Amino acid sequence: MVFSHDTEMALLSAVNLINTGPISIAEDGSATGSDGMETVAELDDFVLREQFSGSRTHTDAEVAAVRGIRQELRTIFTSDEATAVELVNRLLARAQALPQLVKHDQWDWHLHATAPAAPLAERMGVEAAMALVDVIRSKELSRLKVCAAPDCCAVVIDLSKNRSRRYCDTGNCGNRAHVAAYRRRQSTLK
Repeated sequence: MVFSHDTEMALLSAVNLINTGPISIAEDGSATGSDGMETVAELDDFVLREQFSGSRTHTDAEVAAVRGIRQELRTIFTSDEATAVELVNRLLARAQALPQLVKHDQWDWHLHATAPAAPLAERMGVEAAMALVDVIRSKELSRLKVCAAPDCCAVVIDLSKNRSRRYCDTGNCGNRAHVAAYRRRQSTLK
């Protein structure tokens, strides 16, 4: 395990949130594809899957706020260290984060830095920011990556011991790359 369990879970949740956005790359280099966070129902499904606790408004405004946090997190994932630090600090300051140990549901003691009644987007942003604090302090920012597939811009958190993860979990990027490499090797043998 590279980080503590709750840090890894928060990082994976941040990756999953970021990757709800368009992740395909058009010929002009812009992001294209469907957005998996357009409706309250899609946000409800995401919150349930990622096991976020606390209050909810179940409104379009909440969806818009979460989409805003999603974009901020994408920027952090693709930033250099100084920029990432500035953006993480901004997220924490804006929420007036106050770290505290909590225990709920099936989770043992872990950190929360917002009140359960804080807006969902704020809780998501602060949870990701707290995890990113550990990443930055550990000098492990290189574990935050963009998928290596040429037609994908999904983000990846590389939690492997040997830092070898290159492809996202959003589709079959790794499979497609491996099949293409196999076919190239086979064509040179003929």
